[in-house]
Amino acid sequence: MKRTIILYGMALAALVFVLKYLEYRLFVRDLSIEFYVGLVALFFTGLGIWAGLKLTRKQIVLVGPEFILNESELQRLGISKREHEVLELMATGLSNQEIADKLFVSLNTIKTHTSNLFIKLDVTRRTQAIRRGKELQLIP
Repeated sequence: MKRTIILYGMALAALVFVLKYLEYRLFVRDLSIEFYVGLVALFFTGLGIWAGLKLTRKQIVLVGPEFILNESELQRLGISKREHEVLELMATGLSNQEIADKLFVSLNTIKTHTSNLFIKLDVTRRTQAIRRGKELQLIP
């Protein structure tokens, strides 16, 4: 809203400057005051329509399909609740230390969970584990 007010104020100031310049230099004898008033009215009508459309435009939010956890796959792979939690936090981009701090466990515990996940998901890197977890619908 402040941006719109500032935009209107700057436009009005620029238009007044241009009109005063033209009044003194070129059109002081040829054009009447009605022309200037009409020009200002036309400009601000267009600006008002543009601002109104911009402010009232509905924004479209694309929502993907709702995530449903594939619990049968979790059981088939033998992934524990804690390992699943570690996989979810890994997918958010947290480091092992950050995951350990968030879950109130030691760094070695997180490393153990991570290596167990790698074995169960048959991967060698975190990015592969995240991709595999998404493919199997273990994480959103």
